[in-house]
Amino acid sequence: MKRTYKIILFGVLTLFFILVGYFFVGQPPQAGKIDWGVNFSQQHSEFLGLDWQENYLALLDDLKVKNIKLLTQWDLLEPEKDQYSFDDLDWQITEAEVRGAKILLVIGMKTGHWPECHLPDWAKNLAKEEQQKKILELLQNIVLRYRDQSSIWAWQVENEPFFPFGECPWQDEEFLKKEISLVKSLDSQKRPIVVSDSGEGSFWLSAAKLGDIVGTTMYKKIWFDLLGRYVSYPFPPVFYWRKAEIIKKLFNKKVMVVELQAEPWGPKLLYDLPLSEQEKTMNLEQFQKNIEFAEKTGLNTFYLWGGEWWYWLKEIKKDSRIWDGARTLF
Repeated sequence: MKRTYKIILFGVLTLFFILVGYFFVGQPPQAGKIDWGVNFSQQHSEFLGLDWQENYLALLDDLKVKNIKLLTQWDLLEPEKDQYSFDDLDWQITEAEVRGAKILLVIGMKTGHWPECHLPDWAKNLAKEEQQKKILELLQNIVLRYRDQSSIWAWQVENEPFFPFGECPWQDEEFLKKEISLVKSLDSQKRPIVVSDSGEGSFWLSAAKLGDIVGTTMYKKIWFDLLGRYVSYPFPPVFYWRKAEIIKKLFNKKVMVVELQAEPWGPKLLYDLPLSEQEKTMNLEQFQKNIEFAEKTGLNTFYLWGGEWWYWLKEIKKDSRIWDGARTLF
């Protein structure tokens, strides 16, 4: 019996060291050309006390951003039941299009930024089935309205739908399949569907099964609630490269980073976090380190998370160092 336990233990340890070696040792090949983009949320910009339109235009005109991931939010698009408000999104898409910028449009209930799931007040107490019915109606309205816009190159359906983060009423993979099927059926241009998942907490298999492209996150230093402290992720660049290679071999699908950390992540929402606390997870030095880290992963597409915050630093705090640092990427 002791011999059996020893054999099992040896096997487990051998497998462990093989996996550690595979995911933690090695140097990915350098990407030939990297496409840099930025996330933008009208609501996040407003919560920072900014003129969101000035913020958006500054990204396009001052930084010359040519790849934008636009986060739509249900509570902004349908503030009253069956009463849609597309004027602001129309403006964002038009302004990007006239400048030749390309848009990755995030649609659904969970689209990013706290509380992640942006249900309007009127929908919060509906039964799950009714909520899902209204979400499908929302997607139908969005896709039919924008499917002829040449600036939109892909749809991202939901944000990290498999990752249990945020204040969300439910998680439902079968419903996600319905959302994706609906978007595909309505889009006459047959754009790819991006499905995203956690870069650090997932191997992206579920996202790869459903999406045409896998979107992942890449965070380096965050506040970890369960530990009550700041944590720096230990994963090296090869960790992301190896996972992307697995997805390529199993599904023949591209992996791109839809959120590269370029904004603080602290114990409170950014709007309630003193600058001194913000700087514990993001400052010019950390920004530069994150860019250098991304360049070493071998991946070639990154959307930076934090364009609203850089503008807040520049306009409100009169500190343009990160804004100017980002300028060199675009």
